[in-house]
Amino acid sequence: MPDTLRVILEIGKKRRVVAGAMDWPGLDRWGTSVEDALGKLMSYVPRYAGVAERAGKKSAFARAGEVEVVERVPGSSSTDFWGIAHVPSEIEREVLSPTDLERRLDLLQACWAYFDDVAGRVAEELRPGSRSAGRSRDQIIRHVYANEPEQFSRKVEVRTPREVVLTAAGLATHRAQYLDAIRAYNAEGKAARTWSIQFLVRRTAHHVMDHAWEMEDRDPTLS
Repeated sequence: MPDTLRVILEIGKKRRVVAGAMDWPGLDRWGTSVEDALGKLMSYVPRYAGVAERAGKKSAFARAGEVEVVERVPGSSSTDFWGIAHVPSEIEREVLSPTDLERRLDLLQACWAYFDDVAGRVAEELRPGSRSAGRSRDQIIRHVYANEPEQFSRKVEVRTPREVVLTAAGLATHRAQYLDAIRAYNAEGKAARTWSIQFLVRRTAHHVMDHAWEMEDRDPTLS
């Protein structure tokens, strides 16, 4: 692992830039300029440390201190509208070694665990906020769990029904099948439709962490 925080910048056509830490799935933030996006990304580094620690990678994450921009990707209208990465970078099209893939899947699983922990401890009624259209805790939880098979895992042909993934046992089975499908696609060098496997892992982890941090920020008991 490099001792830098390698960042991919997706630059929207008009008003938003997304900065994503390519080696640390889930650490993506957007801003209104390159400088703003990088500043917001760095402000979340202390919060992401909890994910790295869960994955057994606390020391490696602590060493990745200096930002290194490794690629700039022209974004799309969706980049501007959502403030979320929508265009896979060239570097993310590379097929990962089994070791590097497992490292990223460890981090994805740590993101899942982090979200589950937050979901179990924040207040049911959250403070009003613009994110998630003011959803309640339970609405956010349902959105995250159901959105994964409806938007992400289906790209590797894991199509878990909504009613299944909203149960504890069904969610655990879905996640195991999703991980296995990612491994299989990567081993064959297959893309996840129009996305690369690296990008799929990054986007899945980002969605989980974005809503985990949202719940923390809107929890009245944590203020």
